[in-house]
Amino acid sequence: MNRIPTLAFSFALALSAGQFGARAQSNGAADTASDAASTLSPVDYNFVAQANLGAPFQIDSGRLAEQKATTANIRDYAHLMVVTHIPVVDDLNAILARKRIAAPPETLLQGAYDAMIASLKADTGAGLDRDYVEGQVDYQKGNAALFRHEIQYGADPELRAFAQRTLPKIEDHLERAQKLAKGEALGVSTQQGLASPARIGTTE
Repeated sequence: MNRIPTLAFSFALALSAGQFGARAQSNGAADTASDAASTLSPVDYNFVAQANLGAPFQIDSGRLAEQKATTANIRDYAHLMVVTHIPVVDDLNAILARKRIAAPPETLLQGAYDAMIASLKADTGAGLDRDYVEGQVDYQKGNAALFRHEIQYGADPELRAFAQRTLPKIEDHLERAQKLAKGEALGVSTQQGLASPARIGTTE
């Protein structure tokens, strides 16, 4: 069993706005991405590139965990991720449609998400429970930081308003994921948490 590559995900989320813009240009990005770069500030560009991938990832990974997780608490959490992120996708898409721009591509982050989905598809039992919950804690922390950064430094009023109305949901999801990660919902003691002997045999 391979752990979800949360380090790759965390690294992708940590990329600066300048790095996003530079890579899109150097890789010969599509015209729609160029339009986004000319229309949006670097902070807004970075925010849209990441948020556009994050909500669909939460839907896809949530559907897998909803089907495969071994505990009701994790399945309920996964269901919440699905139903709360569908309107987030619709909300962001509506903003981009009004601006007549497409979200810029972000191949590194997309690759990290694809790897996490592949890991969830391959995982079973307690390993899937542990990997999904650990991944969710990391994801929600990074996502909260992303949305706070947009609220503080974003230039586009619509995108900042979108971040402001979405952040409370992210903070609620983080709190729920952290409660799951304490261990009780994963069948281990609170003292053990996720650092249990069951992790032996996983790859870092």
